[in-house]
Amino acid sequence: MQRGALLDAARSLLSEGGTEALTFPALAERTGLARSSVYEYFRSRAAVVEELCEVDFPVWAAEVSAAMEGAQTPEGKVEAYVRQQLALVGDRRHRAVVAISASELDAGAREKIRAAHGGLIAMIVEALVALGHEQPRLAAMLLQGVVDAAVRRIELGAAEDPSAITEAAVAMALRGVRG
Repeated sequence: MQRGALLDAARSLLSEGGTEALTFPALAERTGLARSSVYEYFRSRAAVVEELCEVDFPVWAAEVSAAMEGAQTPEGKVEAYVRQQLALVGDRRHRAVVAISASELDAGAREKIRAAHGGLIAMIVEALVALGHEQPRLAAMLLQGVVDAAVRRIELGAAEDPSAITEAAVAMALRGVRG
């Protein structure tokens, strides 16, 4: 119960103030626990971040996967892959993952994040194979690069409306994956 409250507080802190806001005193204050109690659950900030990734990334990936499953064509799956990820930008779980990716992490946490992203990329490979790509894994990684760039643009509060960024990313992805 306390662990869940700590993770929820960590999501809020990361979403509101980025990695600098994620401190043990702030976690203690948000949850009403003593600072020493936070250390009973997590040995470091990196441990909090690692657990957030373990808990939140699969949920986020499942939402992307569900959106893709609803599409009938390979192009529709590519579009769903891009749109769903960009739709999740405002979600606290996603904002926390973005903040996490910018933070200082130990090698174990970084490896877990890389593995999670690898799973996300693997979702789109089948659609790219169906579209006839000779190097579908490379195309998937480049496609994720388009998504990541759009996420950063939206997160930065760019001059463009988020829906315009989404439409541009979808158009670029669809034209690019057709080869």
